[in-house]
Amino acid sequence: MNDNPDRLRWDARYRDAAGPGNACRVLRENLHLLPARGRALDLACGTGGNALLLAERGLDTEAWDISPVGLAVLQRTAAARSLAITTREVDLAHATLPRAAFDLIVVSRFLERALCPAIADALRPGGLLFYQTFTRERVGEGGPKNPEWRLARGELLRLFADLEPVVYREEGLLGDTSQGFRDEAMLVARRLAPA
Repeated sequence: MNDNPDRLRWDARYRDAAGPGNACRVLRENLHLLPARGRALDLACGTGGNALLLAERGLDTEAWDISPVGLAVLQRTAAARSLAITTREVDLAHATLPRAAFDLIVVSRFLERALCPAIADALRPGGLLFYQTFTRERVGEGGPKNPEWRLARGELLRLFADLEPVVYREEGLLGDTSQGFRDEAMLVARRLAPA
């Protein structure tokens, strides 16, 4: 994996990181939905802003990413805050997620459509998915330039159609585009228990 171009690109981005970024908005705005305890996964974690918030809330937290540099930033911050977070270097384009293993999964600003069924299957019954990433309809210039790495309108709901939506937000170009939640979609969805 040492010469993987994705790994090299993300390592270069995280090499100058002063520390982890903030947790994603879908997580910050919906903290009241978090379970009191359980096993959580921050998938494509980068420098681990989401993982840190989950561990601070008392969840048994894992953080997976392709970049060992990003994971090292997370490990240093977690150690400084006395938080236990298990990190794992994983190329998510070729990852195998365990079935029914997590009570909560967070994915932010990452899109690998082929992995979405496995993400849903990795949730335990009653488990929650917090997902936020870029949309093709946008106001600003941030995010990937390639439209294949951006969601079509309503696509996040379709990618996780087997889960029950709890929160969904995608404002697109409606109304006053200088305000609100723009350029991204967010979803909180729950894996229902088998009937």
